[in-house]
Amino acid sequence: MTPSSSVIRSVCCALFTLVVAGDRLLAQEPPPSRQPTLPVVQVTVTRDAARPVLELPYALSRVVPDSTRPGLRHISFEEMLLALPGVTVANRNNPTQDPRISIRGFGARSAFGVRGVRVVRDGVPLTLPDGQTPIDYLDLESVGRIEVIRGSAGSLYGNAAGGVVEVSTVDPPAEPIAGRISRFDGSYGLRRWAGAIGGTAGAARYQGDLSRTDQDGFRRYARQQSTSGTARAILAGRAGELALTYTGYDTPIADNPGALTAAEMAADARQADPEQIRKGARKAVEQSQLGLSANRRSSGGAELSAVVHMGWRTLDNPLTFAVVDVDRVTSGATARFTVPARLFGLAHRLSAGMDVQFQDDDRRNFANCNSVPPLSPPAAACPTLGVERGVVQLDQRERVSGFGPFVRDEIAIANRYFVTLGARADQVRFRVDDRLVAGTNPDDSGERTLKAISPMFGLVARVGTLHSAYANVSTAFETPTATELANKPDGSAGINPTLDPQYATTVEAGLKGVVLGRVRYDASLFATRVRDELIPFGAGRRYFRNAGSTRRRGGEVGLAAALGMTTVGASYSYSDFTFRDYVVGTNDFGGNTIPGVPNQQFQGYATVRWRDWSATLEGITAGSAFLDDANSARSQGYEVMNARFTGSIGVGPVSFTPVLAISNVFDRTYAGSLVTNVATGRHFEPAPGRTVYAGISVGSGVRR
Repeated sequence: MTPSSSVIRSVCCALFTLVVAGDRLLAQEPPPSRQPTLPVVQVTVTRDAARPVLELPYALSRVVPDSTRPGLRHISFEEMLLALPGVTVANRNNPTQDPRISIRGFGARSAFGVRGVRVVRDGVPLTLPDGQTPIDYLDLESVGRIEVIRGSAGSLYGNAAGGVVEVSTVDPPAEPIAGRISRFDGSYGLRRWAGAIGGTAGAARYQGDLSRTDQDGFRRYARQQSTSGTARAILAGRAGELALTYTGYDTPIADNPGALTAAEMAADARQADPEQIRKGARKAVEQSQLGLSANRRSSGGAELSAVVHMGWRTLDNPLTFAVVDVDRVTSGATARFTVPARLFGLAHRLSAGMDVQFQDDDRRNFANCNSVPPLSPPAAACPTLGVERGVVQLDQRERVSGFGPFVRDEIAIANRYFVTLGARADQVRFRVDDRLVAGTNPDDSGERTLKAISPMFGLVARVGTLHSAYANVSTAFETPTATELANKPDGSAGINPTLDPQYATTVEAGLKGVVLGRVRYDASLFATRVRDELIPFGAGRRYFRNAGSTRRRGGEVGLAAALGMTTVGASYSYSDFTFRDYVVGTNDFGGNTIPGVPNQQFQGYATVRWRDWSATLEGITAGSAFLDDANSARSQGYEVMNARFTGSIGVGPVSFTPVLAISNVFDRTYAGSLVTNVATGRHFEPAPGRTVYAGISVGSGVRR
C-alpha cells in the first residue's frame, strides 16, 4: 500500500468518525421539523447577475470559508480554498513570495505571484493586464465568499488559461453599527490582531476592517510585518447600487529565505539559503487600490454595470543578483450591458462589454552590494562600501495596456436546455522606454502587441430539478508578463521577439447537482491542448521559453454535504499532464510529464456543530511531482491533517469566540511549494511543522 493511499484511508476514516459523532449528538437533541437542505447555488463569477450553477456550462465552485470551516486566521489563501476540485494553493512560506494558485495545473510553476489564473475582488481586477497577479495585498479578513471557474475562461475575462477566482467582501451587518476585534497568537512568533466595523443605515451600508500580522516564520530569515485593511461603502436602491471600495497594504519587513535542496531540507527544513541571507534578500511593499462600481437594473430585466479602478504600488526588493525598485500605477474600467430578448421563438440573454486596463511601471535595478568584504577595493558596481545599492543597472519605463471586448448569448430551450455562445477579442500591448543608454549599455526600448480571439460554446441539459449535465469547448490565451519578455537568456537588448503567448483549447464534460437535498456534487472530465506553453528555466533570474505543445487530461470530483449537525466537503483531482512537442537543443522532452503538478490530490474536511460550539478536521494528501522538464527527479508526496475547535459565548449583546487550532498535526516534513527547472537543485520550499495557534474574537453583529 502506498503512503498516499494509506493517508487517504486515514483521512476518510477520520472524517467518517466526525460525521458519526455529529449524528450521535444530533440524536440527543429534539428532532427538527424537517431535515436541512442545501440550496441551489447561485454564482456571479460569470460576469452577470447571479445565475444558478445548474444552468451554466462550466466547472464552478463556490465556498464560504468561515461558514463551513470556522476558526481560520485569514493569513493565507491556502486556508480559504481548501477542498475545491482542480484547485491547488501552494504556500511558499516565504513572505516575499505570494502563494501559487493553480487551476488544472495552470499557474503551478509561477516564478512569483500568481500566473495563469485571473483574480478579481468585488468586480475590480487584481490581475494586471500582462497576466501577473500580486495577491500579497489581498485582504482576507473581510472575505465573504469565493467563486471559482475551473478551466479556460478566455471568452469571459481574457489573458488566463487556468480559470478565474472571484472574491467578494462579506455583506455589511443589518444593525446600524456593529464591531469585532480579534487576537491570535501561535507558533513561530505569530501575533495577529484584527478589527472590523460595519452597519446599515437606510439605503447606505458600510464595512471596514484593519489587521496587523507579525511573525518570525517557520523558516529562519522569514520574518514579516504587515498591515492591511479594506473599507467599503454601498448605496443601494430598488434599481441598483453604487459601491466604493478601498484596499490598503503595507509590509515594511518581509525576509526571503529562498528554496532548499533535497539534502538541505532533509537535514533541517527550517534553514534558509545562505546566499539569500548574505545578500539581504527581502522586500518592502506599499499598495493602495480604489474601485468604484455601479449597476442598474430595469423592470424588464436589462442590466447595466460599470467599474472603474486605480491603484498605486511601491516595491523595494533586494534579490541576490540585484536590488529591484518599482513604482507602479494601474488603472482601468469595465462596462457591461445585459438584456433579455426573445428571438426566433427562443429566450435569449444577450451580453456585451469591454475591459480596459493600464499598467505603468517605473523600474530601476541596482547592483546588490551587500556582503562585500570591508577591506576590498571598491568595484565598479559597488563604488561605496557598506551601501546596499550600487550603480544603476537598469532604468526604464514599462507600460502595458489591455483591451478586451466580449459578447455572449445564453439561449434557453424549453427551460431544460441551455446553450451558451461567446467570444472575446484581446489585445495586449507592451512598451519599454530605456532611460539608461550610454557607452556599451544597449538600448532595451521596444514594443510588442499580442492579440487573440477566444471563442467558446457550451451546452447544459437539466436532468430533473436538481441535476444537470454539461459540456463545453472553450479557448484562452495567456501572454508573457513584462518581466518575462524583458529577461532574455542571451542577454541581448530589447523585448524578446521569440517568446510568444500560449493558447489553450479545452473540451470538458460534467455532471452536477444535489442529491436528497443534502449532498451537492460536481464531477468533470477535461482535455486541454496548449500551444506554445510558457516554460520557466534558469537559476536566480528566471527566463522563459515556449514548448511546442502540451496536453492536459484529468478528472475532478467535488462533494459537499449537510448531514444533521455535520458539514462535510471533499475533492479529488487526477492529472495527466504531458509535453507533446518540446525540444530544447539536443533534448527531446516529448512524452514527459509536466513538472510541478501532483498526479493526484485529495482534500477533505468535516465540521461538527453542537449548540454554539464546533470542531473541524481537515485532511490533505498529494502525490509526487516531477521537478524538471527532463523528469530526472521528483518530489515526495505528502499528507497533512489540521484540527480546530471554536465556539461562541454570549454575554448580552456581546459574543466571545475562542479558537484553538493545530496545523500539521503529525508534524510531517514536506515541501509546500516546488520550484521547477532550477539548475542549482533548490527546488523545495518547506512547509511548517506542527503549528499551534489560539485566539479570541469579541464583538457583536459583524460576520466573518
